[in-house]
Amino acid sequence: MKILLLSLLTILTASCNSQEKKKGTVEIKNQTEQKKPEQIGQYVVETFQDSKGNLWFGTLEKGVAKYNGSNLTYLTTKDGLPNNRVTNIIEDKAGSLWFGTGAGISKFDGKTFTNYSEKDGLCSNMISNLLIDSKGNFWIGTWGGVCKFEGNQFQNFPIPYPKIETKINPDTKDWITSITEDTKGNIWFGRDGYGVSKFDGNSFVHFTTKEGLNSNNVQTIAEDKEGNVWIGTRVAEKDNADTDKRKGNGGLNKYDGNKIVQFPKINGLDKSDVFTIYKDNSTDLWISSTNNGVYNYKNNEFINYKVPTSTMSFLKDKKGNIWLGCAGGLYKIDKDGKTINVTTNGPWN
Repeated sequence: MKILLLSLLTILTASCNSQEKKKGTVEIKNQTEQKKPEQIGQYVVETFQDSKGNLWFGTLEKGVAKYNGSNLTYLTTKDGLPNNRVTNIIEDKAGSLWFGTGAGISKFDGKTFTNYSEKDGLCSNMISNLLIDSKGNFWIGTWGGVCKFEGNQFQNFPIPYPKIETKINPDTKDWITSITEDTKGNIWFGRDGYGVSKFDGNSFVHFTTKEGLNSNNVQTIAEDKEGNVWIGTRVAEKDNADTDKRKGNGGLNKYDGNKIVQFPKINGLDKSDVFTIYKDNSTDLWISSTNNGVYNYKNNEFINYKVPTSTMSFLKDKKGNIWLGCAGGLYKIDKDGKTINVTTNGPWN
């Protein structure tokens, strides 16, 4: 099963007790510029733009890359990151960036890193999601459940297990694959094997295959401008040791507040893996598929863009460019709808 964990991370995407402590805070000595034209990263699992307009790209093996409009630089363990596996990037109200890594979370104020791990009370070092909600709560999803960060300490946040009929993989049963907040303030948790759990601040509601999901192995959740909640799932049977049995239900779901609908007529969004659903700043949805590129859902229509590999993250930047973090590198969709591979030498414009 440990091999499964590593393979899932490859497909999809392992201190200090307070920020005042010097131990665990590492000053940056340099930012290594990458000049040879090669892929930004073999697996680009996160794409993010900060409030200053800088673009950030999290990779599974090369740390995090930053493009400031003229230069590409990398931050790695040599600079203070706890691990070169960077799966999540968010920005707090003070302008500091938080990186979810394979060895805990890291706060970067532009000059120094402050790192937190299981030694500081984090529920797991293997981070899968970061969210600061509308109330200022800092949620951390991991491969070992959910915890909340209270500024200088961590609080475990247990989620009940719904009754299910499908087989559970014991190595991923506490993997929180997605955390998002809807416009009503509900927090939605995607789970590997237990579907989706919605928390309204007091209690939980669970959505599984019994309620209409095509798989209990949820990968991603996003709300559209009408308040519908879209849920991407993967084929659970891909965990099967028998390669001939690695097929089954998976794909895209939409919950309208009453029922869950599926999309069997859209190529790549049924009986397949949907790793990422992203709502851009114009409220359009972007949806990944395993073998049929990506879809832009707007005006009740699915518009397909061909991408040569699986997409694991989306970003629509302030200029309107669509960036795709993929298994195989970084891609961009230009104004003509053409998909372009962006290497360390660009093209950036």
